[in-house]
Amino acid sequence: MRLGDEPESSNFEDRTGQSGGFGFGGGGNALGCLLPLVASRFGIVGVVILLLGYCVLTQLGGGGGGILPSGNPTTSAPSSQSTLDPNTGHFLRRVLGSTEQTWGEIFQKSGKRYTPTTLVAYSNTNQSGCGAAQSAMGPFYCPTDKKIYLDPSFFNELSQRFGAPGDFAMAYVIAHEVGHHVQDLEGTLDQAHNLQARASETEGNAIQVKIELQADCYAGVWAANARDAQGSILEAGDVEEGMRAAEAIGDDTLQRQTQGTVVPDSFTHGTSAQRTAALRTGLQTGNQAACKF
Repeated sequence: MRLGDEPESSNFEDRTGQSGGFGFGGGGNALGCLLPLVASRFGIVGVVILLLGYCVLTQLGGGGGGILPSGNPTTSAPSSQSTLDPNTGHFLRRVLGSTEQTWGEIFQKSGKRYTPTTLVAYSNTNQSGCGAAQSAMGPFYCPTDKKIYLDPSFFNELSQRFGAPGDFAMAYVIAHEVGHHVQDLEGTLDQAHNLQARASETEGNAIQVKIELQADCYAGVWAANARDAQGSILEAGDVEEGMRAAEAIGDDTLQRQTQGTVVPDSFTHGTSAQRTAALRTGLQTGNQAACKF
């Protein structure tokens, strides 16, 4: 990817090096929530307690309690305490800046205004507007505070554990979460939440899959439209990197690796084939309208 000329976003918070200080809220089963509506679990195997967003706020699907912060909100740490690698920080800000420019242009063409999200880099544990942020959750978007939460160590796992290295694979992760922010701005997350509130668990999972696949498609739309002074930011091999990442984090692939069996009714993010197809649709069309919910 060519990101050297990309402006770095100012909508970035470095909270790495901070301690989280979170506990479990009392009352009920923490797994009683129906769905992780807006939490994007990028291949973190075995994580099922993504009680975030609407899930925590409205106890969607029954069950009291959840993972809740046990103290005052965390404030940004002084830069001297940061553990963020400078190169990683520059990359995160440049990718985010590219999404802001690209989605701003897409929204403008349809007579709308794009309001950027904020990317929060943290390490191990932190606090989001939707409750606890923990590395084991993987990157996620919180609609309450309109922010993306990401522990940069996830990129090592994506590369080493799931065999999906490369700068575009990393950018795809960020662009997918920005895709959730686009859904939030467009009211799609509210629509999905309302549908899930009246659905069975299996039906709710299917709705969640549609949300995640659309975010994958939106990531492709960003990449197809992102430009620098030399044209497209994509270089040879970038698309293949993205496809490897999408394939590695499909629900069927992860379940097969961790439990040996595949349970389609429990899918919340889509199969490897579905995720690669959604990303490819966005990349090939560059058209937001092609990303159906």
